[in-house]
Parts: sequence; structure tokens; C-alpha cells
Amino acid sequence: MTGKEKRARYAELRKEIAAVVAGETSRTARFATASCLLSEAFKPRFFWTGFYEVDPNKPSELVVGPYQGTMGCLRIPFGRGVCGAAAASLETQLVADVHAFAGHIACDARTNSEIVVPVLDASGALAAVLDVDSEQHDAFDEIDREGLEAICQDILTV
Repeated sequence: MTGKEKRARYAELRKEIAAVVAGETSRTARFATASCLLSEAFKPRFFWTGFYEVDPNKPSELVVGPYQGTMGCLRIPFGRGVCGAAAASLETQLVADVHAFAGHIACDARTNSEIVVPVLDASGALAAVLDVDSEQHDAFDEIDREGLEAICQDILTV
């Protein structure tokens, strides 16, 4: 897929996800829809696609939410691994080789690269992170970052 095609696919997905979740009050439904549509659109490059939500009872910990893929980690503390780094910094983490990332958590040893995007609620508070893993090294680029950040910007606010 060329860069132009990938940008177009993300733009289509952004509209599709927004249309499906508009008016839906359940975060679970919103996250499940986005996980499914993203996973299907970018198979097989997207090996694991899902959300880790901030645990309301442990606000410095993420708990697995809706996802597509193999077994995920159940809990991830802020600051630990790629997901925890995104949660702590509120910045997208684009990792070409997870094995070189200090503190990487290997939920599935087949994962070789990863992108994690913070998801903020309407008030601007961290609600979750979107985690996408690939079996390929260096599977994600700036087009993925821009596309996923746009979708995450909308997911709780449309």
C-alpha cells in the first residue's frame, strides 16, 4: 500500500468509525468498533489492535479493554512498557523495534513493533490508550501516527 493509499484508507476509516459510534454512550462499544474496523482494514500488518483503559479504581494503571488479536496483558502500570509510556507522557509512542525499548512488556513474543496513541475524553483527561502491534519490524510510520491520532481524537468526542 502506497503512502497516498494509506492516508486515504485512514481518512475513510475515521469517517466510518465516527459514523458508527456517533451518539453511542458506551465506551466499550466505541472501543470495540474501532478495534474491529482498524484490525480488519490493516491485516495482517496489525497483529494486535485494542485499547487499554485507565482503571477508575487504580488511576495510575491501565486495564485491557476491547481488542482484536491474541491474549493481551491484563494490567499495565503507567510508565511501564510502550503503553505505560504513552499513558504517562500523553504522547504517541512509535517503536520500530520493541525489543530495544527499555522496559518493554512482552504480552506476545511475536510482536516486533508497536504504536500506542493516548485517547483523551471530552474533558481532556486520559481515558485509554490505543495499542497496535505488528509482527513486522518497523511496521509503523508517520502516516500511521497521523491516522491513528485523528481517529483517537474523535473516538470519545463524536
